[in-house]
Amino acid sequence: MRPWNYILTAFLIICLAVPAFANNTVTVKGSTTVLPIMQGAVEAFIAETGIPVAVSGGGSSNGIKALLDGSTDVAMASRKMKGKEIKLAKSKKLTPVEHIIALDAVIPIVHPSNPINNLTSAQLKAIYEGKVTNWKEVGGTDGKIVVISRDTSSGTYETWHKIVMKKARVFPGALLQASSGAVLQAVSKNKNAIAYDGIGYINDSVKPLSVDGIVGSAATAKDKSYPVARTLQIYTSSTPSPEASKLVEFILSPKGQDLVEKAGFIRR
Repeated sequence: MRPWNYILTAFLIICLAVPAFANNTVTVKGSTTVLPIMQGAVEAFIAETGIPVAVSGGGSSNGIKALLDGSTDVAMASRKMKGKEIKLAKSKKLTPVEHIIALDAVIPIVHPSNPINNLTSAQLKAIYEGKVTNWKEVGGTDGKIVVISRDTSSGTYETWHKIVMKKARVFPGALLQASSGAVLQAVSKNKNAIAYDGIGYINDSVKPLSVDGIVGSAATAKDKSYPVARTLQIYTSSTPSPEASKLVEFILSPKGQDLVEKAGFIRR
């Protein structure tokens, strides 16, 4: 996993390398979880093809919205399109096409000093509902739990909301973060914090927890034994530009899938 600051720096370099007047520039927007994969793929794609690409985050919902309003060629999403988004696309006579580019495991994370190693799905739900508020209630040391969550535009939030929360509401006291990198940083600085993040973001600054006794890994995501496994995808229109099609083909190629693994995620 590359440090978040490096990703942002590389992202800025890519943006500066794109001529403002280039009419064949491929625009990519959306999920901050998918962003490290896309950043690595775009660097290699530009070097190989010379086709300019502009990439920005903002969350899965914002990426899909941009695709539907015509302001991006490619939408990055760490969740599937919702029914209401598909309905809106149909009303605009659009047919978004899904391309699964990677697998992921959404992993609970705590500060490295936290003695907890595993939480059950029920315990995680209770913590995020605000029903369990002290670490000693789940076998940890005495200390108020600081709950950190992604914001509602995030596909990672949607995954957690659906699988862990069973669509129950995250309690209002949770601290919302706008990106996967911000989540990682917040937990690394707070000994009582808990959050969740994609597997590609996990590094030594935080401690990953198993869920229901199952460790989130490439193997458990692929065999679906890990409770919070998911796919990562990009969406295009049914008639993407030739340049956008080439970018999609590149990411799905063996070279692109090698870059998925390099970013810390799981090849499809």
